[in-house]
Amino acid sequence: MPCLSNTVFLDFEASSLGKQGYPIEVAWAFASGEEESHLIRPAASWTDWDTKAGRIHGICREQLKSEGTPLEDVAQRMISVLTGRALYATAPSWDGKWLSKLLRAAGLPRHALRLEDTEMAHKRVMRDVLRAAQVPDDLHRTLMQDVLAQAHRSNDELGPAAHRALADAQRERRLWLDIRRRAEEIAAQFQQPVIEPTRNR
Repeated sequence: MPCLSNTVFLDFEASSLGKQGYPIEVAWAFASGEEESHLIRPAASWTDWDTKAGRIHGICREQLKSEGTPLEDVAQRMISVLTGRALYATAPSWDGKWLSKLLRAAGLPRHALRLEDTEMAHKRVMRDVLRAAQVPDDLHRTLMQDVLAQAHRSNDELGPAAHRALADAQRERRLWLDIRRRAEEIAAQFQQPVIEPTRNR
């Protein structure tokens, strides 16, 4: 079974989706409950800004300058806390781009931390739960599809993403925990009851 303190959901917000875009906020949520969020003070050369994106996430450049943490400190904090963890993001290509840009700007190796798609986290936790319960392998695919469909339907009912890093990371954690819970409920149906041996009287 995956360790809750090793599974982390991460999300970035960015100045724009353009080539010169840069990370402005990062947050992560451990499956075990610990979480952090940081506004990122841009480097002097980071000037690209999309006003449409600004209306979506609600962060302004002045706020980054006054409340943001120096990017070097944010990067070092991420290395300190997240190294060796399983890191997941819903859009790993985009979030990976922001992560790489942040690490490089801080003078750190761009691949010091690596992201995987949250879909991998979903599949892994379901498979681990089903295997631990000795559910036949030929049933895994159908059961996993059912669990995902139900969990995503419930998640969709919450409405669109908040487009703030911590809220979106928290939502991914809740979705993963819901998927694990649903898989455990199905797995429990395959558990054989323990029959106590009868004793002669």
